[in-house]
Amino acid sequence: MQLEKDLQSIQDMRDAVKKAKEAQAKFQAFSQAEVDRIVKAMADAAYEKSLELASLAVEETGLGVVEHKVIKNQVASRDVYLSICDQKTVGIINEYKDQKIVEFAAPFGVIAGIVPTTNPTSTAIFKSLIALKARNAIVFSPHPSAAKCTVEAANICLQAAVAAGAPEGIIGWIPQPTMEATEGLMKHKDINLILATGGGALVRAAYSSGKPAYGVGPGNVPVYIEKTAEVSKAVGRIVDSKTFDNGTICASEQAVVVDRNIREMAIREFKNMGAYFLNAEEKKRLEPVISPAPGKLNPKIVGRSARVIAELAGITVPEDTRLLIAEEANIGKDIPFSIEKLAPVFAFYTVDGWQEAAVICERLLDLGGRGHTLAIHTTDDEIARTFAFRMPVSRIVVNTPSALGAVGGTTGLKPSFTLGCGSFGGNITSDNLTAHHLMNVKRLAYGIKHVDVPKPGSTKAQVSSKPAVAVQSAKEEQIEEVVGKVLAKVGAAGNIDKETIVKLVNQVISQI
Repeated sequence: MQLEKDLQSIQDMRDAVKKAKEAQAKFQAFSQAEVDRIVKAMADAAYEKSLELASLAVEETGLGVVEHKVIKNQVASRDVYLSICDQKTVGIINEYKDQKIVEFAAPFGVIAGIVPTTNPTSTAIFKSLIALKARNAIVFSPHPSAAKCTVEAANICLQAAVAAGAPEGIIGWIPQPTMEATEGLMKHKDINLILATGGGALVRAAYSSGKPAYGVGPGNVPVYIEKTAEVSKAVGRIVDSKTFDNGTICASEQAVVVDRNIREMAIREFKNMGAYFLNAEEKKRLEPVISPAPGKLNPKIVGRSARVIAELAGITVPEDTRLLIAEEANIGKDIPFSIEKLAPVFAFYTVDGWQEAAVICERLLDLGGRGHTLAIHTTDDEIARTFAFRMPVSRIVVNTPSALGAVGGTTGLKPSFTLGCGSFGGNITSDNLTAHHLMNVKRLAYGIKHVDVPKPGSTKAQVSSKPAVAVQSAKEEQIEEVVGKVLAKVGAAGNIDKETIVKLVNQVISQI
């Protein structure tokens, strides 16, 4: 019965949180060396199981590509570990002797980890590593259609952590998640932070739970191929990125914007790399398959191959088709090709120069990608910087596959599977989230300045009509004037230098 399943799910959640709280109370007393040993053991175990977890995820969800999910799991384990392994998260983490301030790390406590169906195993690995690195416990709520593979990824991390000395229960999960249990987890009194990766409704629920929360927004990522770009390389990167795991990474490109004078070259390169350009009739047939209602993405196309999506629309494409592209001129919720499509489907816009491209990109971002990512391919760094200054996004990736560059796979950005969108997208941070976002920083501050506090009524407040800077400047001018006069009187025959005179004048003025 559904009622029994809901009740069982809620009870499983409560049990997991209880165990996590008890475990975290012990874990927060661990030394830096002990924490680091545990995190390394988790990363090694997850990396070793990358293929097994990738296969399990594709089998359970039907989404993505096994070989690509292997790479995701490797980035989530090895690359994330390497990015945090030397970070201090226990005891004193910084000391500023000139300011007499000492910083101490403190864990948040128990974290609720919400995991999406698109990146289930990699997200569970990533969140486990950064949570425990900061001495937190974490309890996962998987997506119902990816519960088995998410739990397996979390369990691999847990077993490795416990074998390395972590308390039992430091990583927990809801084995049969329901919406009621997920909402209960986010509102549970013993949850100290929510780390939410998922759909917009779920992220909004996290923000409205009354708990501190990191959520991420959608990524309707435009990619601009500027006229100076190396077109063949640019198109190759874009195709590899958009087809990576069948487009399930939220940072994957969603619409191509191309300068008119390289348009034909770009189209030819796309076709050479397996893209199929839809004609007007085929485009019309595919539109309701992409979006059956304005602004709504059809979940049946998410993470599916280009050929499968074409078949859903009754369109026959060559066997080697990797990507479906339709030329577009309009943008809006009622324009299916212009919305975010977590699948190998592209809109293709032609523009006359970077100014028009910027307008198109801004409109696409306003439709549902503000704060996330923009990709640009160019050899004109001034244009790249202009876009970085102008676009309402948190990361601008240049001459690299966006799906891999934004998560730190091909760039120097922090490796992360939770990409903040800043205030542009309604998030508290624009960072690639990592371990330091999951700990408090306490500051020990010593007094270094003296303030005389007068007793009430003892004196009348003396307020200078000039700011301190102006007073200091006037004093310096006064000294310079006196020194000049003395030097003029001493003349060439004098045997006293300017530095000595400045010191004498300073002494006299200070006593006035």
